[in-house]
Amino acid sequence: MKRTGEILTQQLIDWGVDHIYGMPGDSINEFVNDLRNRSEELSFIQVRHEEVGALSAAAYGKVTGKLGVCMSIAGPGGIHLLNGLYDAKMDGAPVLAIVGQVNSDEVGTGAFQEVNLERMFDDVAVYNKRVQRADQLPDLLNKAVREAYAHKGVSVLIVPDDVFAVKQKPEATLTSSQYVKPEIFPAEQSLVQARQAIEEAEKPIILAGQGAFGAQEELVSFAERIKSPVILSLLAKGLLPDHHPLNLGHHGQIGTKPAYHAMMEADLVIMIGTSFPYRDFMPKDTKAIQIDHNPARIGNHYPVSIGLAGDAKQTLQWLTNHVVENENDDYLQKYQKHMKNWHIGLQEQKRDDSSPLHAPQVMYALENVMEDRAIVSTDVGNSTVWVSRFLPMTTQRMLISGWLATMGCGLPGAIAAQKAYPDQQVIAVVGDGGFSMVMHDFATAVKYDLPIKIILLNNSKIGMIQFEQEAMGHLHYGTDFGGVDFAKFAESCGGEGYAVNRYEELNDAMQQAFLSKKPAIIDVAVEDQAPLPGKVSYTQAINYSKYLIKEFFETGEIGKPPILKGIQRVL
Repeated sequence: MKRTGEILTQQLIDWGVDHIYGMPGDSINEFVNDLRNRSEELSFIQVRHEEVGALSAAAYGKVTGKLGVCMSIAGPGGIHLLNGLYDAKMDGAPVLAIVGQVNSDEVGTGAFQEVNLERMFDDVAVYNKRVQRADQLPDLLNKAVREAYAHKGVSVLIVPDDVFAVKQKPEATLTSSQYVKPEIFPAEQSLVQARQAIEEAEKPIILAGQGAFGAQEELVSFAERIKSPVILSLLAKGLLPDHHPLNLGHHGQIGTKPAYHAMMEADLVIMIGTSFPYRDFMPKDTKAIQIDHNPARIGNHYPVSIGLAGDAKQTLQWLTNHVVENENDDYLQKYQKHMKNWHIGLQEQKRDDSSPLHAPQVMYALENVMEDRAIVSTDVGNSTVWVSRFLPMTTQRMLISGWLATMGCGLPGAIAAQKAYPDQQVIAVVGDGGFSMVMHDFATAVKYDLPIKIILLNNSKIGMIQFEQEAMGHLHYGTDFGGVDFAKFAESCGGEGYAVNRYEELNDAMQQAFLSKKPAIIDVAVEDQAPLPGKVSYTQAINYSKYLIKEFFETGEIGKPPILKGIQRVL
């Protein structure tokens, strides 16, 4: 006879799980004890806040495709998981949350820390069950894992603490710890229609998302054959090298100008592994083809003429082999020239050696120490723009909270990436706003000897929100922070801290931090600089002018921000 918690631990090991994020507590202590007994095979990563545990599990699922696992106590612990679980749901990451509950005989009585967990997790989870008898747990666990993999989503298993201690026969575990991924291929009629549409197009453009990872070679071969530029969604950064001749950069709110104008000129849009949501950045009345393994996503945000429900790799192989090669590359060459000029402009900003420091300079310094196959976990906010636009990637990978876009994702993502790939360089690029939400868990990186490097772009405010207020014609309110010495904070946690206030200090600090084997924070004081969108709307330009006028009457001066920067933002 074995404890149910022992059986659960063995099942997780059989599924290939080697670590769990969480905090111990009264409604899961029985399970924590079982984990302690198998700690060499299944380690428990003690975080300082359950939200960080869930965000780390989500990031692990994104960066590896494998199951991320987190756990919490009943009540407040489970509530804290929600933000990270929604991040997993919205970005399609397989995650299992094991959540404690009050003892079985107390469920429904309003016991201490009891909340209705089933109802609370119902929206976020693809599978959400409370274990009512110990002999159910092995089957429910296997079902939960399979559902998380099958739907690329969140499974929640709610387990009263007393269940973990119940003994049962090991034969209860005789279920398969295996998930078989199906292969999906489009209908032949749809493929023929797509081929005809592609051959008729004079200005085809490809919009590729994270669903195209694993099909990079096929994507390039297809694009070269039809003479199409490639635009990437934000989550697809790293899919193609940033300086690849086909790559026009990102599209959308923080995209490039060449990407926007090429998209608007296209006569055929081919969407691959993306459900791009920004309709204002898409052409109207243009024929579109969408390739996605999930039929429910086809046409979800943009009208699609031809839907190809299938795997990106195999679908692109078929199209490349059957489409007649396009001999006219005028459209492609036109935007390759525009993209070359765009890169020249970025280089001028990055290589500027003036003070005060601005974010593009920091990205250039980071570029010089970033290794091949590095993973860059980016927080949400202005830091997202600086990384996507000014940090070129070739073999590197970016990790971010994409669809939920929750601030505070940078540090948990770095923790997860370093656990997943201990021999690869892992970097977090964060703002002081997002990092402040989760900074306590820098101590977690120190505790587990995770040599992550955190580039903290410190402008003492929530910069993206401030820019949004300006673009709405409002004065700044509620966006300023007081000063925090993040370098000393890093040292107080047992890591290394570097404070950079001048351009002359930047490269030395980067070099020293990246030579170290300890977690480090490079706290860089940067100028308050809002990023220029790839497309500035007329309304944004008018509203920003209103903001400048309001600021003048409020302060009697127009020097903050300088008028030149104001003009640059709206051109």
